[in-house]
Amino acid sequence: MVSTESILAFAAMSLLVIAIPGPSVLFVIGRALAHGRRTALATVLGNQTGSYLLVTAVAWGLGAVVESSMAAFTAVKLAGAAYLVYLGVQAFRHRKEMRAADLAAPAGERRGDLRTVLDGVVVGVTNPKGFVFFAAMLPQFVNHSTGHVPLQMMVLGLLPVAIGLITDTLWGLGASAARSWFARSDRRMSMVGGVGGFAMIGLGVTVAATGPAD
Repeated sequence: MVSTESILAFAAMSLLVIAIPGPSVLFVIGRALAHGRRTALATVLGNQTGSYLLVTAVAWGLGAVVESSMAAFTAVKLAGAAYLVYLGVQAFRHRKEMRAADLAAPAGERRGDLRTVLDGVVVGVTNPKGFVFFAAMLPQFVNHSTGHVPLQMMVLGLLPVAIGLITDTLWGLGASAARSWFARSDRRMSMVGGVGGFAMIGLGVTVAATGPAD
């Protein structure tokens, strides 16, 4: 139903986007710095669960509309591209406001594992980067001629969730093992924001210039 070419292409695009630190990554890092490895891993699990809820919403809501309307596809694609560029510009403009101290702020009372997972779900569901990516990119990698577009989107959506589970876990483990390295340098966080901003701008331009899969 979903071609191998589409799977590989979407996996590569997903890896590119996920490699750009965004709200979810910063949240995982913050939890790792504040609470350590166990909380970071629970946060990652919740975060990716929330991301797949976004996939489901996009697939069964937007997917049905896109399947029957090229105008709707174009509108969503251009809106997503514009918002990605906006997020990139904002990230670059405010890169110096990213403070290591904010990530390492006192955490307060430790929450249970279930509450930590639920916190991650909320962040994943409300992550604008995730919603824009799924809404703008998923329709471009489905095979419209075979039908079942929502189901194809849900299958493809497993790829970024799996990739995110791996990469966010690495971020969490790295942050929990190197708290002092992150906490003592605002410049490092500023560089992350600048690079991420440029990458999102480039991704937005790419989204605007590409079309759906045949």
